[in-house]
Amino acid sequence: MTSLILQFISRLRGLLGQGKANREFGDEVETHIELLSERLVRQGMSREDAVWAARRQFGNTALLEQRNREARAFLWPSTVFQDVHYGLRMLAKGSGVTAIAITSLALGIGANTAIFTLAKAALFDALSVPHPDQLRLLAYTQDERSVVRQDWGDFYTDSQGRTVIASFSYPVYQRLRDRDHSLSELFAFVDLNQFEHLSATIDGHAQVVSAELVSGNFFQGMGVGTVLGRPIGPADDAVSASGAVAVISDSFWQRRFDRSPSVIGMIVDVNLTPITIIGVAPRGFAGASHVHTSQDLFLPLSMQPIIFPKETGSLLSDADTWWVQIMGRLQPGISDEQARASLAVSLNQATRSTMTVPADRSVPSLFLLPGGRGWNYAAQELEHPMPVLLVLAGLVLLLACVNVANLLLARSSSRNREISIRLALGASKGRVVRQMLTESLCLSALGGSAGLLLGYLGRNILPRLLSSSWGPAALSARFDWRVFAFTLVISVLTGLGFGVGPAWQATRTSMNAGLKDGGTRVTRHRRGIAGKVLVILQVSLCMLLLVCAGLFVRTLANLNALDPGFNKWGLLLFAIEPPVQRYPAPKNIEALHRVEERIASLPGVESVTLSRETLLAQSGSESDFLLEGRLGIARREKYVPFNSVGQSFFTTMGIPILYGRSFDLRDSSSSPGVAVINRALAQKEFAGNNPIGASFRMNEGGEQFEIVGVCADAKYAWIRADDSPTFYVLYTQQKDANGSMTFEVRTKGNPRDFAGAIRGAIESVDKDLPLIEVRTQEEQIDATLAPERSFATVTSGFGILALVLASIGVYGVMAAGVSRRINEIGVRIALGARTDQVLRMVLGEATGLALAGVGAGLCAALLFTRFLRSLLFGLKPTDSLTLAGAGLLLCVVALLASWAPARRASHVQPVQALRHE
Repeated sequence: MTSLILQFISRLRGLLGQGKANREFGDEVETHIELLSERLVRQGMSREDAVWAARRQFGNTALLEQRNREARAFLWPSTVFQDVHYGLRMLAKGSGVTAIAITSLALGIGANTAIFTLAKAALFDALSVPHPDQLRLLAYTQDERSVVRQDWGDFYTDSQGRTVIASFSYPVYQRLRDRDHSLSELFAFVDLNQFEHLSATIDGHAQVVSAELVSGNFFQGMGVGTVLGRPIGPADDAVSASGAVAVISDSFWQRRFDRSPSVIGMIVDVNLTPITIIGVAPRGFAGASHVHTSQDLFLPLSMQPIIFPKETGSLLSDADTWWVQIMGRLQPGISDEQARASLAVSLNQATRSTMTVPADRSVPSLFLLPGGRGWNYAAQELEHPMPVLLVLAGLVLLLACVNVANLLLARSSSRNREISIRLALGASKGRVVRQMLTESLCLSALGGSAGLLLGYLGRNILPRLLSSSWGPAALSARFDWRVFAFTLVISVLTGLGFGVGPAWQATRTSMNAGLKDGGTRVTRHRRGIAGKVLVILQVSLCMLLLVCAGLFVRTLANLNALDPGFNKWGLLLFAIEPPVQRYPAPKNIEALHRVEERIASLPGVESVTLSRETLLAQSGSESDFLLEGRLGIARREKYVPFNSVGQSFFTTMGIPILYGRSFDLRDSSSSPGVAVINRALAQKEFAGNNPIGASFRMNEGGEQFEIVGVCADAKYAWIRADDSPTFYVLYTQQKDANGSMTFEVRTKGNPRDFAGAIRGAIESVDKDLPLIEVRTQEEQIDATLAPERSFATVTSGFGILALVLASIGVYGVMAAGVSRRINEIGVRIALGARTDQVLRMVLGEATGLALAGVGAGLCAALLFTRFLRSLLFGLKPTDSLTLAGAGLLLCVVALLASWAPARRASHVQPVQALRHE
């Protein structure tokens, strides 16, 4: 064995020595060939003949090439290192072109990195739990025949147009948990922020906290423990539990308790209820509802009657209200379809055992959603826009690649002689291609590194654009190995993409022509055509991006120009939620009225009111509308939007009363119920008749309301929606007046300047009443336009970047063209061509390129923008003003970019031009 090892080492040394000798021999031969060929050229021999004569003098050319190839193949890593070193030297030599190329690539790769980071956060990031891919969330769709009439929580519309809901009644959950075994450890949870705002008093200061109600087996089902203390268990979730407990999140522990271990056993007041902290969740665990937004508290579901009691009774025994979300883990060996079928049978049985299902009603159709990302409402909102952003970012990167390829093609003209010498000295075309691609990959590596830095710095721009100014960001763009891998892949692909063209062009160099002093003429014409084609491609891509940017900017402008139907200026909004424990009805109304009076007495406050639903907050309330009375036949119109408001609501909001009257002092909690309807509802339900004095009920057997006035139409929940039929009632006349109420305060100056005085006025009523979500009405509307604003901002940035890259491309091609045609231009001027004629010639060529690119981009825009129809408002994808504006802007930019080369051409001196070669 020892002898074999020694023989192997000896053989390896021999091979290394042979390789070194081959390399040294090849280098020596090539040096002698170059010296001899130069001597022969000086004696009058042509360059090509001199090279071949020198090679024949030093022996068999094929043998030399074979030995050199063997040496280079054996020392391939060494030659690659040489290629990289030489490539970096060449990039440093052309520092101006290199800087432009790296900047172009950095912007393109950085934009793609930032968009991918957002896409990863919205569509791929999973909950911080073991095996999140095993989690399944129960959901269903329903139609008008569904037995479920009251569901709470978020919903969304899927790609098939179905309304997807994931809320169940607590009795149904209990029966599913006890009966079904297709999903292991079925647990329930509720994002309490959808229904109530909790206030926690810590060290005598009240603050708003987020919370999630969870079942006793929640932490066990999620596979998560605690870093301190213990998790919530089944005993804590029992109705007969001895004390209220909570687990706090790591972020809340850090923010409020500075990671003190003594937090375990500490008692805090949550909605005036003493809660004992029993544990701290692990870092990164955000609950089951969201991936990026962490809850502050985790409370047992059994605490619902204490934390937010309802006058209708405990929701734990209410079979008609569907409000909890259910999740479980898929068991090994069971497919999704098997689990769904088993759960569907159990849901049907559980529903029929907990509530009466009439013959004309049906149980919801159940299906399973991936639960590894929770309910993930933010991702559902970005599901359709995100592919558009990714495509636009990809177009920007393609534009950057085309720009860099154009720059490299222009620079390769100056390397024609170098490549010819390489080929003459025996370098193969593959060797030349490898060198050129190595330089391209070095360039893309530098651009990718800069792009990664830009992507990291700009990773939170889009999440901030998509978030409100008064709340936490819905998404958190985190850098991880997937972002680095993505940037690495697109950097390599980018380097290969823009490097193939110049490398292929280099292999077409004529060795004989390249070694001659004027030989560059042979290949320059072909390179000029390639550059022009690339410029047309650049302009067409730029046209497409500008059209998209124009459509989104005009969409945002159209939405901003909409009249909401009320005066949005000078309004400060905030919410107050009197704790039911201290302010049961009707004391809560008295507390709100005292707050209203204190705020109204502040200097600079013109008027103040309050409402159950905030206008243009993308949420609302609906009710049945049962007409009766003097109109004869009772008519039922299901789900009419309504709002519970204060007496001065219409005055404060600036909504005019068209006829009848508004609410006033004669309308109190003890007086008969009154309502004001808007013009859309009056036209729909009364068809030209006077609705004043008519009566309706909000539900069968419910309280009767008399219509006392008709107001103008105003936007209610969504700014994109048409003015919907709506009615308004006094919140003081509603039986269920508990919960959060939004105050609208009209001020004489900047509303934000009154926040401190208003906070003091509220503390004078009750120090445990925190202000919730303080913002202006303008900020509230801006929050509803966040998707449109983010699209307009991003696409505008892409459009500006595309303009810059296109102008660089036009300038580079025209400048190279002028340099190529110096002799021709000099002859023209010598023969009598005027300066303005030369100027028009160059500018005309640039205009032709721009018009060709605009035409190609217009065709691409007409094909692509069809997919943007659902994202636009107030205009069509083929909007003529946007298309014409983008084309005109591109032509102007192309003319400006070509002005300097054209001016240089018009000032060429004939003598200088004729001596140029």
